[in-house]
Amino acid sequence: MVMLRLTAEQYKKLPILANESTCFGKTYIVTGSNSGLGLETARHLVEFSASCVVLAVRNLTAGENAKKDIEKSTGRKGVVQVWHLDMASYASVQNFAKKASTELDRIDGFVANAGVMIDSWSTAEGMEMSVSVNVINTLFLGVLMMPKLSESGRKFGLKPTLVFIVSVLGYTVKSEMDKSREGSIFNGLNDQKRANMDQRYALTKLVEECAVRQFAALCPIKRTGVIINMVAPGLCSTGLGRDARTFTKIMHEAIRAMMARTAEVGSRTILHGLVAGEESHEKLLSGCKIKEYWVPDWVSNAEGQRLQKGIWKELAARLEEVQPGCISQLSQI
Repeated sequence: MVMLRLTAEQYKKLPILANESTCFGKTYIVTGSNSGLGLETARHLVEFSASCVVLAVRNLTAGENAKKDIEKSTGRKGVVQVWHLDMASYASVQNFAKKASTELDRIDGFVANAGVMIDSWSTAEGMEMSVSVNVINTLFLGVLMMPKLSESGRKFGLKPTLVFIVSVLGYTVKSEMDKSREGSIFNGLNDQKRANMDQRYALTKLVEECAVRQFAALCPIKRTGVIINMVAPGLCSTGLGRDARTFTKIMHEAIRAMMARTAEVGSRTILHGLVAGEESHEKLLSGCKIKEYWVPDWVSNAEGQRLQKGIWKELAARLEEVQPGCISQLSQI
C-alpha cells in the first residue's frame, strides 16, 4: 500500500503555496542546502523576498557556489549567508545552534533537511553514521533551536515552523524496526552484526519520525508557539545516495529516471511545510497536503505510541549526556 501510494503521488502536479506575502522580510535556515531539495527550497525563499536565508552546509565551498547560483537566478544579493554545519558532529551542531541563536534577530522557519543515505558501515560520535546524522543530531539541532524559535514567535507575533524531512519508505521496514527493539533501541541500531544496511536509510527515517512525533507532542503550540511538522517530499532527483556503493547508486538512478520529481518540484512540499500552519503540528505532510491517513496503524496505535516514547526516552538521555539541560529546558519554553 505504501509503495502504491508513493508511486501514484509521484505524478501529481504540485502547487507552490509559499509566496511573497508569506515570506517577505523573514529569516530562514535550511540545512543540507548546497544542492538538491535544500538548494531549491532556499532559492524559492530568496525569490519570495525573505530578508535572510542561511545555507547550513558541511562543505563551505559548495555552499558558496550555491549562494552564487541563487543570487544569479533570483537577482537578489545580500540575502543568502553560508554557515558551516557538520551533522556528524555534536560540537558542530552545538556551535551552529549557538551562532544562530545569538547572531540572528529572528528565525521564522527552520528546515532540517540534511541527511545521508549510505549502505556501508561507518560511525560518527560512537554511533552508526546514518543514525547519528539522520536521527540523533537532527533531533539535537531541533531541540537546541527551540528556544530561539519560540523567542522569535513571541517577539514578532508569529508562529515559527520547524520542518523535519522524513520518508514514507520508513513504513516499509517494520520488520527491521522490530529487530532493533530487542533491548535498547539505539544499541540495536548500533549493532553491526544485526544491521541490514540496504534498508538502513528507511529505518533511520522511521526512527526519526517517531522521535519527531514525541518531540512535537512535548512541545505543544499553545505553550511554545512553534509549529513542528514532518514533510515527506517523495522520490526526487537529488544527490542523496551519492555515498552509497556503486550497485545501490545504479539501482536508485534507474528508479529515479522512471519516476522521480525534480528537486525544484520536491522543494514545493517543503515550502508547504513552512506555510501549512498550526493544523500541521505533529503531522505528516506530503504532496503539499497533510497526509496523516498514510501513517500505518502500527505507528499510530497504542503500540506505536509506546515505540515513539521509548525512542524519545533513549534519545533524550543521550542528548542530555552531550549537553546537560537541553531536554529539560523544553518544558520551560
